[in-house]
Amino acid sequence: MAELEAVDRILDGFPEVKGNLIAILHAIQALDGYLPEASLRHLSKQTGVPLSQLYAVATFYHFFSLTPKGRHQVCVCLGTACHVKGSTRLLGEIEKRLGIQEGETTADMRYTLSTVRCVGNCSCAPVLLTDKETHGNVASKQVADILDRYE
Repeated sequence: MAELEAVDRILDGFPEVKGNLIAILHAIQALDGYLPEASLRHLSKQTGVPLSQLYAVATFYHFFSLTPKGRHQVCVCLGTACHVKGSTRLLGEIEKRLGIQEGETTADMRYTLSTVRCVGNCSCAPVLLTDKETHGNVASKQVADILDRYE
């Protein structure tokens, strides 16, 4: 119930939904780190925006998530330069170390592993992102040290 009351408080800050839907979804996601189904259903009911439209927006933009994420986001760039410089080896090392595959979250909710096609830092390939920190020229042997910072 508190979750739905929080959605109502967010809506109070947006007198007009049209044109503010993305900002509203961002604010809802900030509550728990993802967009819970109950919150989306409540938002639809309160605003008259069809649930299908809310899901269309939430699944179109990569920064929205419909599932809980780990406390730490680990992202491997798989763009051309990073791929050539060994980012798939980095990904494999991270998957092995965390015991999850790309797109999954560890059981303890500590890490979520994802990939991206390009982070725009090709001169530092291969690139690994942890939360908002960028690590360039990463070798597989550095993965353990980087992840250990978030233990």
